[in-house]
Amino acid sequence: MQLLMHFGITAQGLETVHHNGNDKIILRRLEELVNQYEISTFVIGMPINMNGTVGERVEKTKKFIHKLKCKFNTINIETVDERLTTVSAHKTMNFLEVKQKNKKGIVDTISAVYILEIYINRH
Repeated sequence: MQLLMHFGITAQGLETVHHNGNDKIILRRLEELVNQYEISTFVIGMPINMNGTVGERVEKTKKFIHKLKCKFNTINIETVDERLTTVSAHKTMNFLEVKQKNKKGIVDTISAVYILEIYINRH
């Protein structure tokens, strides 16, 4: 899971949390960040299918959002349609001539930055 911060000017990658499917690891790290920073909103990418339908990944995301709401009931939670953010991330990496072997490690971070930028531009 990618964690990003919006510092009033830009969206920047903060860190990647390796959780092996264990939401407790993510929630624990988020709690540490909430205590460290003044976080008012979580922005979550909603993995809607390209044809607009909702699949298993959306249901998993909604379950995770429910866990967030239970643990952090004073923090606003917003969702952003994340369709095409990975495509945009790959285009950016191609433009920057990122080597193929390095792309896998940063595609999620760039995609997450695009998700946060979509949210920022919406508001």
